[in-house]
Amino acid sequence: MKKRVFSGLRPTNLVHIGNYLGAIKGQIELQNRPEFDCIYSVVDLHGITTPFKPKDLQNQIKNLVLDLLGAGLDPQKCHLVIQSQVPEHVELAYLLGTIYPVSRLEDLPTYKEKKLENPNYINMGLLYYPVLMAADILIYKADTVPVGKDQVPHIEVTREFARIFNRMFGKTFPEPQAYLMEGAYVPSLKGEGKMSKSVEGSYILLTDDLETIRKRLAGAPTDSGKAEKVPETGGVTNLLTLVKLFEGNEAYEGYVKQYLNEGIRYQDLKHDLANAIYEELKPIQEQRRYFEENPKLVEEILEEGREYCSQIASQTLREVKEKMGLIKLEERKKPVDP
Repeated sequence: MKKRVFSGLRPTNLVHIGNYLGAIKGQIELQNRPEFDCIYSVVDLHGITTPFKPKDLQNQIKNLVLDLLGAGLDPQKCHLVIQSQVPEHVELAYLLGTIYPVSRLEDLPTYKEKKLENPNYINMGLLYYPVLMAADILIYKADTVPVGKDQVPHIEVTREFARIFNRMFGKTFPEPQAYLMEGAYVPSLKGEGKMSKSVEGSYILLTDDLETIRKRLAGAPTDSGKAEKVPETGGVTNLLTLVKLFEGNEAYEGYVKQYLNEGIRYQDLKHDLANAIYEELKPIQEQRRYFEENPKLVEEILEEGREYCSQIASQTLREVKEKMGLIKLEERKKPVDP
C-alpha cells in the first residue's frame, strides 16, 4: 500500500505566497511521487474558530479550492475534499478528546497567539483546534503531513494522540511526520515575524498582479543599504530571504556582497524581486482562471474527493469505536487500497 499524505488549509479567502511555499508546494511535490496517496482538504471547521462572516464562508471555500487547483494540485494525482463534508472528522475528534489532557492544549503556542489576536473570541473550538487537526490526520492514517514550520508543534500533538491511543487500545494509528519545504517559514513584509493572513501589509497574495506586488514590496522597511554585517532580523533580512526563495542563491549572495561593499539600491532589489514573484504566480493565476470558468469540473473533483475520503474515514472510525468498546467487534471490510 502507498503511504498516505494529509494536509489542510483554512478558507480565509487570503492565500499568500507563505501558504504556497510553506505548504502547497510541498503538497504538489508529494502528489508527484508515486509512493504517496495524497488527500488535501479545505478545513472549513477550523475556519470558524476565529471571527468569520457566515454569508462569506462558501465564497471563501470556493476561492481556496480555486487557489489550490490553480497552484498545481492535480485531481488525477490527489484527492481534494471539504472537511465538513466528511463528518467522521468531528466524531473522531471527540473520541480523541476523551484521552488527552486539557493542560497540554492550553500550553500550545498557537492557542496562546490566537487568544492574543482575538481576546473577545476565545472559544472551545479554538482550544480544540489541535484535537480536530489530529483527527483530520489520523482518520486517514496519514504518514506524512506537509506543513509550515509554525504547525510542527501540532504535528507533535498528533503523534502524541497516536501513541496514547495505541497504548490504551492497541496499535491503530501511525505517528505522522511533518514534511517541511525550504520556504516553510516565509517572512513578513512588515519586517517582523512571518507572513500572516491576519496581519495586513505582511503578505503577497497568489492572485496579486505585478503592480500590486510592487506596491506591497514598496512598503517593506529597509535601511541605508550598507553596513559591515548583514542584520540577523528585520526588514532587510526578510527581503533578502524572499530574494533567495524567488530568485535563488546567486542573486541572494550578490545582494549580500553589495550590502557589505558598495551598498544595495533597494529600489532595484524590490523591482527585480516583484518581477520574480509575479513570474512564478502568473501561471498559477492562468490555471486558476481555467477552473473558475469550469465550475462543473470543480464540483466533480470535490465529489470524487468526498466519496473517496468518506470510505476511508468510515472504516477508520469503525475500527476506533470497536477498540474503545463503543460497538461490537465485527469483521470489517478490507481497507481502501489506494
